[in-house]
Amino acid sequence: MVPHFTLAYGCVLVAALLPILCAGIAKWGLFGKPRREGGYDNHNPRAWLARQTDWRARANAAQANSFESLPFFIGAVIIAHQLHAPQTRLDILAFLFIFTRLVYILMYLADMATARSLAWVVALGLNIAILLSGI
Repeated sequence: MVPHFTLAYGCVLVAALLPILCAGIAKWGLFGKPRREGGYDNHNPRAWLARQTDWRARANAAQANSFESLPFFIGAVIIAHQLHAPQTRLDILAFLFIFTRLVYILMYLADMATARSLAWVVALGLNIAILLSGI
């Protein structure tokens, strides 16, 4: 069998980019504004992000959670491949995980806490399903 770059592996790449997307959303529109007027501070970005409120703070929290979910997702996809999980099932589950994480981010930005938590639980369930798909 010749290894190939599967849709599930592509989903790993997308998942790795989601935190960067969230960080960009948190900083959106403030790159050109002077720091003294509340613009983005690239000299001290973590402190600047920590001072943000409302949707910017939620985008930053979504960034942190996206980083937190990444190791389990990467591990689950790799293990499923090693256990020769049915590729179509694995690809569908990985795609659904990414879709659910995007919904999670949107619900976080919209301050829809219950829907966000539900999306988080669904994504966790999908991640577990990915991990176990090779059994």
